[in-house]
Amino acid sequence: MPWYALAASLLICFGIWRWAETILLPSNTKVAQSKRIPIGNNSDLYPRWLGARESLLHGRDPYSPEMTSEMQAGFYGRPLDPKNPSDPKDQVGFAYPLYVIFLLAPTVTLPFSAVLKMFQWLLLMSLAGCVPLWMGAVGFHTRPVFKAVGMLLAVSCYPAVSEYHLQNLAVLVALMLAAASAAAVRGWLVLAGFLIALSTIKPQLSALFILFFMLWTAGQWKTRQRLFYSFFASLLALFVAAEAVSPGWVGRFLTAIRAYQSYAADPSILQVLLPAWLAGLLAAALVGFLVLRLWQWRKGPAGGQQFGWALAWTAAVTLAVMPKLAAYNQPLLIPALLVLLANRKTIWKARLLPRALTKGVLMCLLWQWGAALVLALASLLVPPSRLQPAAGVPEYTLLALPPITLLAMLASAGASARARAASAKSVG
Repeated sequence: MPWYALAASLLICFGIWRWAETILLPSNTKVAQSKRIPIGNNSDLYPRWLGARESLLHGRDPYSPEMTSEMQAGFYGRPLDPKNPSDPKDQVGFAYPLYVIFLLAPTVTLPFSAVLKMFQWLLLMSLAGCVPLWMGAVGFHTRPVFKAVGMLLAVSCYPAVSEYHLQNLAVLVALMLAAASAAAVRGWLVLAGFLIALSTIKPQLSALFILFFMLWTAGQWKTRQRLFYSFFASLLALFVAAEAVSPGWVGRFLTAIRAYQSYAADPSILQVLLPAWLAGLLAAALVGFLVLRLWQWRKGPAGGQQFGWALAWTAAVTLAVMPKLAAYNQPLLIPALLVLLANRKTIWKARLLPRALTKGVLMCLLWQWGAALVLALASLLVPPSRLQPAAGVPEYTLLALPPITLLAMLASAGASARARAASAKSVG
């Protein structure tokens, strides 16, 4: 059975990447050309790398309009023309905290073509590495061959394709959070605090995780306070070091964030699915529910069931409420998917709703993998260009996956709690 699973994951990997490289990407390029959208290196990494290079080597301000114009010249192939209505709205400005430059510092003397290739593979390896780290963090222990299957499947999905071609730093943040969680399980709280501080290069992804770890630290202050001190000391060091490089950067960063909200922010998944007022209420309710659950679970040991559920809930709520629909954020769902998988026996014995929603999560994934594999195999028999009208079919369930996962967790958490209560009662 394990080797069949490994063979199936290899087939899925072939299907996703064959579909992406021979059908999806040529189709997207054709659409962009027909709309006269300028095409340059199209790398989300480029503005960050250019900002790091110019800040560290030449003392320039990466938030300045001049630097934004140079970033556009690389990303789009030319600066955007505000008078041209067909030009993209995304200004690709430097909308990160300045201390992201320290992560990129080792690459600033290299040509960007080399940096791009290096990061493409680094991000895929980071995505694969998230799986065993999250497994350890949520207490899901399995055989090495199944860990390999999980790692293969992680890089065999549309978010992996998106990361490979866009080089967004979201997967690095997911890796930091996974490593921080795994470090907490090992008792390496100073390392965990440092990694959580570093994850604030994308605060929209890490904010709720920071909240979780602070509440968890407060739950057993005497034994966990090192995480608190490490986090704030590391964050202070990052701010001070960035201030030394570019004094007053915080104000310019906040201005860049406000500008980013006007040209690049998406509605949240809730806002896409619901009226604005209802989406806002539901988002507030979800965050409130999360805070309540995290407070109830704050004393749970790292690696325990409550710790795993807390991480899964934090990840699922983050993706539901954050104003960005980009696929490269979806690797943050890995802990939620692992928790559902770890509780599969309890879920299968539960009522209809938990089982149906969990099967819905599985169907979303199987649709993506199956549709991509069918198109990939078809491309071996017919010219891939003839399949381009169906290029987007594997993406049909992409938007549905996060909310269905959240609903499955909500239903399954109740089933799991009832199962634990029944077990405790029988032992008593």
